[in-house]
Amino acid sequence: MARPVGVLALRFVLQPIASTVLAIRDRIEDARNGRSPYFWTALHNSAERAARLREGLVATGKVVVSALALDTAYQIIELKNFYPFEAVTIAIVLGFLPYLCPEQDRRRTKGSPGARPVT
Repeated sequence: MARPVGVLALRFVLQPIASTVLAIRDRIEDARNGRSPYFWTALHNSAERAARLREGLVATGKVVVSALALDTAYQIIELKNFYPFEAVTIAIVLGFLPYLCPEQDRRRTKGSPGARPVT
């Protein structure tokens, strides 16, 4: 596997940052509205699961689509070919997984479901 260099290599930095910023924004909004953490609710509350998963899909959809577009452009420009499975994998890793990362910090706050003290 080659090191990402060239025209669109910056996407490996920008996409996770964009996803994390959007996730933090959504988590703050959830906290203001008194809602339980997104990932916690999706895993443990079957009554709200479908609605929360739909929210997550809508919230991350633009980031994942932009990551997919950037990776497609990168592949065509740099590799002179298109690998759809790799493009989808990169889009999910760069666009969706960082969206779940801020969840851990919120779960550790007092009063959140599944809260535990920070050591």
